[in-house]
Amino acid sequence: MLPVVFVHGVRVSGTAWGPVISHLDRPATAVDLPGHGTRRGEPFSMDGATSAVADAIDELGGRAFVVGHSLGGYTGIATAGRFPDRVAGLMAIGCTSNSPFMMGAYRFAASLAARNPSRANRISAYGFRRFLPGPVGIAMVAGGLSCEVLPQAVEAVAGHDQLAALAAYPGRVWLVNGTRDQLRGNERDFLRACRNGRLILIPRRGHLSVLAAPGPLARLVGDLCDQVDRPENAVATPSPK
Repeated sequence: MLPVVFVHGVRVSGTAWGPVISHLDRPATAVDLPGHGTRRGEPFSMDGATSAVADAIDELGGRAFVVGHSLGGYTGIATAGRFPDRVAGLMAIGCTSNSPFMMGAYRFAASLAARNPSRANRISAYGFRRFLPGPVGIAMVAGGLSCEVLPQAVEAVAGHDQLAALAAYPGRVWLVNGTRDQLRGNERDFLRACRNGRLILIPRRGHLSVLAAPGPLARLVGDLCDQVDRPENAVATPSPK
């Protein structure tokens, strides 16, 4: 059975994926990227992040399905381009923007957060619990928050060519966006870059709320893993509600 490696978004940690993993009936792990969770204080770089994902894949047998959200999605794309033999398939959620305007806005927000990371962490924790109530919001903050790493993460994403990484990866890619996600602006460009890609849109979900229903999200992950395992039996991919 194909295992899954989950990759978290910026400033949170692998604990964010706990609710999804609890619904998944297959081997799975969630990494902590450099500068986050158990690796807080380490510098963040895309090379370091992709190496962390590759190490997690190796611990599961050397080949896995990779699922990433936001920064984790960009890291998943970079991992697929750098280590295509390790990545059996890719589900990249909320990470299809490469517009200079958006990157400029994120640079500005990151610089503000880094000036007072303790305060930014408190605001972020409140926001996660407010917009993702219940176990999902708790999981987002359970591993601690790391707003001090935001500028490094933004620069790493801005400096990486995601479209080239997708073009280099021969495996199957699913780009997943909530219809209200502000980071879906270039999704068609990302889809065209894929050799074997598909776009899945989740109605009425935003960048964070796409994670709000861990059960349906886990079922989608499991279905996509099955399609990678048995592509001849692939059926229409359902969208989680």
